[in-house]
Amino acid sequence: MPTVIVEKVICYVVQDDVILVFRHLDHPLTVTGVQVPSGTVEPDEDAVSAAVREVMEETGIPARVVGQLGRGEYDMRPYRDEIARRTFVQLAPVVAQNVATRWTARETDPADGSALESWECWWMPIKQAHVLAGGQGALLGLIQ
Repeated sequence: MPTVIVEKVICYVVQDDVILVFRHLDHPLTVTGVQVPSGTVEPDEDAVSAAVREVMEETGIPARVVGQLGRGEYDMRPYRDEIARRTFVQLAPVVAQNVATRWTARETDPADGSALESWECWWMPIKQAHVLAGGQGALLGLIQ
């Protein structure tokens, strides 16, 4: 079976000098790591629209787009036979957030029909975000 190329979006939601991150509560941290909101660009949307949607679905925070930072590819093998063609988008919260808080967010309607998942969300200093899983931190240096 040939490797599938899937359009993805990586969302850097930034406020002051911190970035919005999360960890999966339903999977070990050693498997999923610390992540930023991200997901698949649906056939009827562009990367910018997907970014706004993914941030809201995964964290509950309404966000506005600051700009596109660039594109890149990430080979998901051996985890999944997929090349993620990623668009990195910088966003900002529509309403200023208390960056000292942590909260739990839950996906209410997974697009792929999988089980409901929940995440612990928090704000991490950008200087510490080099720990992001799966190459998600690739364009942190371009944050404006």
